[in-house]
Amino acid sequence: MRTCGSPPSESTFTVRIDGSRGLDWRRHYDALSYALVGTPPALEKVVQAYMDAAGLVFGAFDFGLDAEGRVWWYECNPNGQYAWFPPSITTPIVFAVADQLQYAGEPT
Repeated sequence: MRTCGSPPSESTFTVRIDGSRGLDWRRHYDALSYALVGTPPALEKVVQAYMDAAGLVFGAFDFGLDAEGRVWWYECNPNGQYAWFPPSITTPIVFAVADQLQYAGEPT
């Protein structure tokens, strides 16, 4: 699961990656599927708190789900890449990043 964006709800995107045949999904691109999914509110709150504390307006977070459905945080990459996702996922992220660049600092 990768999440990026700020502020919450308006530009937080969670991408679920399924189909890995092993622990490291990067070794099995041919078997993967990607889907935008709703971000759990508690996770979104924690992500936003982290971003606020770190002074970030963008972050690509990597999470994993274990067999019991627990979320495990791996990292936050403030320069994370997302263009390798299909256009149905990258398009809304690109628009959110462009909006952030265009309207940064303006009152909402």
